[in-house]
Amino acid sequence: MIKALRNFFTRISAALSVEQLETPAMTTILHIDSSILGGYSVSRTLTAEIVAKQEALHPGARVIRRDLVVDAAMHLSDAHMAVFQGGEVGNAALGQDLATGGAYIDDLFAADIIVIGAPMYNFTVPTQLKGWIDRVLVAGRTFQYGANGPEGLVKGKKVFIASARGGVYTGDSPAAGLDHQETYMRGVLAFIGLTDVTIIRAEGLALGEDVKAAAVAGAKTQIEALAA
Repeated sequence: MIKALRNFFTRISAALSVEQLETPAMTTILHIDSSILGGYSVSRTLTAEIVAKQEALHPGARVIRRDLVVDAAMHLSDAHMAVFQGGEVGNAALGQDLATGGAYIDDLFAADIIVIGAPMYNFTVPTQLKGWIDRVLVAGRTFQYGANGPEGLVKGKKVFIASARGGVYTGDSPAAGLDHQETYMRGVLAFIGLTDVTIIRAEGLALGEDVKAAAVAGAKTQIEALAA
């Protein structure tokens, strides 16, 4: 009887192990917005649609939401640098902010798919997004220096950038040299190992309602065509 029970539980355990191996890991999506325009924001509209598309492609996906306007981290300061150099945390607000910066890095490593709303403000990204970048580019965490130079440590993830801008900066546009937004984002992400980047772009948004509508429609068509 005891031998029969032992054999029974052995078979059950083996079956459960096989089932666990066959169960796919849950996809985690990191959704970041940085536009200050709220409901009028094109980049927020596009990130929402990208996330919805990825949820459809990955049923049961978990979404980590970071709105850098509603819940922004502090910009780096001398107080932050003092702590980074081994000093004490001077107050509760700084301690909480340091925890937030650490959580931003945890988000990156937890995510399989990263969706970033990056509108162009004065030829570059919003200060809210720059603040996030300053908190996630950390030597020893997201990149390291070795014999061959810097190496990114955040790898194997897919990134989508929702780019929105009033002018036209692509092709032979005379304003192309002023693009310090998409070029900056690609460079920063590659530095920490994120090289699989797709940009969903809506530009010319300030050139009239017809141009804006066509640009947004084109970006939405790109999103709809995305595959897993």
